[in-house]
Amino acid sequence: MLEGMDRRELADFLRSRRARIRPEDVGLETGPRRRTSGLRREEVARLAGMSVDYYIRLEQARGPRPSRQILGALARALRLTDAERDYLHHLAGESPQPRPGPPQDVPAGILHLLDRLDDTPAFVMDAKYDVLAWNAMAAALVPGFSLLAPRDRNPLRSFFLAPESTQIIDDSEYGRFARTCVADLRAAAARYPDDPGVAGLVAELLRGSALFTRLWSEREIAVQQSNVKVLRHPVVGPIELHCDILLVPDRDQRVVLYTAAPGTPAYEALKLLRVVGTQDLTADAAVGEQGER
Repeated sequence: MLEGMDRRELADFLRSRRARIRPEDVGLETGPRRRTSGLRREEVARLAGMSVDYYIRLEQARGPRPSRQILGALARALRLTDAERDYLHHLAGESPQPRPGPPQDVPAGILHLLDRLDDTPAFVMDAKYDVLAWNAMAAALVPGFSLLAPRDRNPLRSFFLAPESTQIIDDSEYGRFARTCVADLRAAAARYPDDPGVAGLVAELLRGSALFTRLWSEREIAVQQSNVKVLRHPVVGPIELHCDILLVPDRDQRVVLYTAAPGTPAYEALKLLRVVGTQDLTADAAVGEQGER
C-alpha cells in the first residue's frame, strides 16, 4: 500500500456516496428493470470520465493511487460537498485542491427561509460579500437595493469606496466593522487563492481605499461574527439592529438577519418599515434573483 493512502476507507467512502445518488439527480433514466436506488459503478465511471475497470478496482480496494485529476472527477461525479471532497483527498493521501471559487447557488431551503421571514430583513452573502438573495424586508431596509447591478450589491464596495470612509476612526462602530470585514475577506482569499472574483475585489479595494489598504497590510484573519449596527432609513430614521449571522457551511455562505428586541424603538421601526417600506415592492424584488452573474 502506498504511504498515506487508505484503500479500504477510500473504497467504503466511494461505495457509500455512490449509493446515495439517485440516477435522476444526474440526468440518468431509471428504467423499470433497475434494482438499485443509487448509481451503478459503470455510471459513476462514465460521469467521471474514467474506465469502468479502474473505478471497480478503486471500490474493491485494489486500485492504484488516484491522481488529483481523478479525485476531482470523482468528486464532481458523486456530487461531493466541499468537506467530502477534502476528505476524499485525505483518504487518497493528497492535500485538498484549492476551492475554485465561492459557490453562487443558494440552497432552495435557504430561499424558502428568506421568503417566510416577512418581518425580518434577511439576505444571503457569499464569501466575498456578494449578496446573492434577499427578502422584501431587506429591500425595504435598503431602498433601491433590488435595482442595483449585481456587482454593486457588495457592501464592501459601497463601504470602503465611499468618500466618507476616509473619516472613519478606528475605535468606533464603523472602524471595528471595517477591521472585521478586512480580516474576514483575507480569510476568504486564503480559502480561494485562485478565484479571480476574490482577487479582483481585493485589488479594487486596494486601489480605491486608503482605509482598506492600511487594514489589509496588518494581515489579520478572522470570520465575521454577530454584532450591532445602526442603519439610517430615509423614512423611519436610524434603527439600531442586532445583526446575526447564520452559516451555510456546504456553500460557504451566510444568512444575515437584522432583528430587534420587542418593545424597543427599533422593533417598532421594523413594524413600520414592514408597512411603508414593502407596499410598493414588485414581485421580483420580494426575493433576490440569482444567476445574474
